[in-house]
Amino acid sequence: MSNHRVVVVGGGFAGLQLVQDLKGLPVDVTIIDRRNHHLFQPLLYQVATTLLSTSEIAWPIRRLFRDRPEVRTLLGEVVAVDRTQRTVTLADGTVLAYDTLVLATGARHAYFGHDDWEAFAPGLKTLEDATTIRRRILLAFERAEMETDPAERQALLTFGIIGGGPTGVELAGIIAELAHSTLPREFRAIDTRAARIILIEAAPRVLAAFAPDLSAYGADVLRRLGVEVRNGCRVTACSAEGMMIGDEFIAARTLLWAAGVHASPAASWLGAEADRAGRTIVAPDLTVPGSPDIFVIGDTAAVVSDGKPVPGIAPAAKQQGAYAARLIRSRLRGTPVPAPFRYRHQGNLATVGRSAAVVDLGWIKLRGALAWWVWGLAHIYFLIGTRSRLAVAISWLWTFVSGQNSARLITQKETLEAPDTRPS
Repeated sequence: MSNHRVVVVGGGFAGLQLVQDLKGLPVDVTIIDRRNHHLFQPLLYQVATTLLSTSEIAWPIRRLFRDRPEVRTLLGEVVAVDRTQRTVTLADGTVLAYDTLVLATGARHAYFGHDDWEAFAPGLKTLEDATTIRRRILLAFERAEMETDPAERQALLTFGIIGGGPTGVELAGIIAELAHSTLPREFRAIDTRAARIILIEAAPRVLAAFAPDLSAYGADVLRRLGVEVRNGCRVTACSAEGMMIGDEFIAARTLLWAAGVHASPAASWLGAEADRAGRTIVAPDLTVPGSPDIFVIGDTAAVVSDGKPVPGIAPAAKQQGAYAARLIRSRLRGTPVPAPFRYRHQGNLATVGRSAAVVDLGWIKLRGALAWWVWGLAHIYFLIGTRSRLAVAISWLWTFVSGQNSARLITQKETLEAPDTRPS
């Protein structure tokens, strides 16, 4: 009798956790991902802001499962799912059959009906996004050094970050420290401390998922770092020249998007119901209603636990992957199935600059340097492998002691002329 065929689409936190927890079962697992690596997204902003290199937060999926002969990894993109025939189709025409299908395809940034803004304000979800943003930030200073027109120079030194959640706050804080502490001695024609960093949040406060006092602390630290924090404001236009905040135009040559996400097209593949963010609405056991052989987990699933929506964060994705693996295990062994999925919130963490952070665990709240150490230890713990943990710890220690970022390289070829950001 052949093994049970499990096809997992997506090598993120949810998919990886599921595959790890299926170890020892009579299954043949196929992982399909558009990229060949698993990415530790919580530290992606540090690649974008020159603190870490790409290899420190990403690992080849094949390497992670090299000792699991029942696991096969395919580099490809799923374009269709046939629920009746139990097959998935890849972009190259390959058709794969499954007994159980797990869609853990994640999400991309959402521009709320203004997809043309992406050319001017890139989001941060992939390594390619991170290196693009890093290049734009560093080239802004390089171009300002060569610019003789004062107005254009100031526009080059103006950075707009749209979205005041953890990603936006972390980006703003590191860019401010880069401009005010790391770079001043390295340029001759400009004073990088004249850089203007603007964080725009539509809600009444930044870090809205945190307790109000921690949110206020985070905003205060940002302001002390030189960041302009604008709460209750909406960006109404983005272009190569800058952005509109309400009716006010601000000339800014570097815009970064951290304001929202939209799920992968998994719901459309399945013909399933989705919420406004495109996330597939799943049953309490994380399966698609009417298809108990299909799980949707992670950022591409709309999950409700204890009457509340489950947030799209890494711990939630890992818990969903572990739950789906337990349910598959119980089905294969003929044991009682577990109770419906229940999310256990483990707290919110965010850094605000190089040595300050906020930690909200519900029962305890931390801020400042102590919170930064807790944040750092938690992230190092969840990295994969001793080498990565050591590399990240050494990079952080070097940055903390020397004030110099370790990955300040412009790696893609580009001239110092202003880029053509017009949509094709």
